Amino acid sequence: METLGFVVNPIAGMGGRVGLKGTDGMVEEARRRGAEPRAPERARTALETLARRKPELTVYTAAGQMGEDAALAAGYDPVVVYEPTVVEDQTTDTSATDTRAAVEAMLEEGVDLVLFVGGDGTAVDVAEVLEDDEHETPMLGVPAGVKIYSSVFGVTPADAGRVAAEFDRVEAREVNDIDEAAYREGTVRAELKAVVPVPVASAVQSSKQLSSGSVDGLAAGFADEVDPEATYVFGPGSTVGAIESELGIDPSPLGVDVWRDGELLIRDAAEAEILDVIEDPVVIVVSPIGGQGFVFGRGNHQISPAVIERAESIEIVASDDKLDSIGTLHVDTDDPELDDSLRGWVHVRTGRFTTRMLKLE
Repeated sequence: METLGFVVNPIAGMGGRVGLKGTDGMVEEARRRGAEPRAPERARTALETLARRKPELTVYTAAGQMGEDAALAAGYDPVVVYEPTVVEDQTTDTSATDTRAAVEAMLEEGVDLVLFVGGDGTAVDVAEVLEDDEHETPMLGVPAGVKIYSSVFGVTPADAGRVAAEFDRVEAREVNDIDEAAYREGTVRAELKAVVPVPVASAVQSSKQLSSGSVDGLAAGFADEVDPEATYVFGPGSTVGAIESELGIDPSPLGVDVWRDGELLIRDAAEAEILDVIEDPVVIVVSPIGGQGFVFGRGNHQISPAVIERAESIEIVASDDKLDSIGTLHVDTDDPELDDSLRGWVHVRTGRFTTRMLKLE
């Protein structure tokens, strides 16, 4: 690879920690709740990793936060091929139209790969442009969104940078997106949007699976062993939801709930609300995403590094059926030191009395 097209969705992922489960149409509400951009830092991480391996790469990008800033920070001298309507400061909103126009400009330069920073919505914007590309230019995502169901993303930003630098072949992969309004109400409506060429590497995540096996025994066993003095932070998903239901909680299927000694303290909590009510000891209960294996960093950004660092223990739960589709577990919290501290072999509870050991990477 000698040339790269690089585009950033600066607002991707802003809704996660503040409990919005996405940013589509919710940017101002996310800011009102105190959300901070996460895409720019993840963009820099990916490009810095890439630059260490390919410092002479020619980078075509969009102005300002849509790519130029990260490229300059990584040591590249980028070629700006697109100017968004307004580039003023970190609160500038860009649109899907900007993303599509930027990718079109990069394709006119004949780039070898389009590396984008965002979530599934951004992936759809990029893929729909690439589907009309006669040269079948591949794409690769730097994960920065809240919902990441598509199989076109690196496991982490650094992984995306490494894959971009080292890949030697591509394969067809799915781009999926979901209805964010329905997602906020607890319903997942995923739709296949495109099939595009993507670099082949183990560090490219799989598509998210939407179902898993029975968890009745797991939920009953967990409920029997709860500590009445502990504060429980329950992550999203049907497996954890089954535990909550066993405890008499009406769970938020895709949100984070906080519970202690028979009382639901907050349902569908944002990061700040979690930190405000938790009291030691703190137990975090999460289930890996089926097919992908993410424990933190996909769909549960409310359980932030600050929350994780308060935890006395982290309980990972999953059915055997789900684990059969997962080779290893993954973590991607925005805090590399925390990620390193979490990695290693971990116990995953699979039933009333049973556990399995999986590697968390």
